[in-house]
Amino acid sequence: MRKSRTLVVVAALLGLAACGDTFEEQALIGAGAGAATSVALDGNVAAGALVGAAGNVLYCDQNPGRC
Repeated sequence: MRKSRTLVVVAALLGLAACGDTFEEQALIGAGAGAATSVALDGNVAAGALVGAAGNVLYCDQNPGRC
């Protein structure tokens, strides 16, 4: 069980690396990665989605050459 949880977390983080081209794509991809990570860690899915969306948008805003 622990191994599958780790794989889900890694997949979610890799999904976060795919930034998206527009603000909406960035927010959606980040929200998906955050929600998936929250599910894997038995956390609050809504909070994970919110943090993931905000984190991905902020990252892409600060590092446009990496997205």
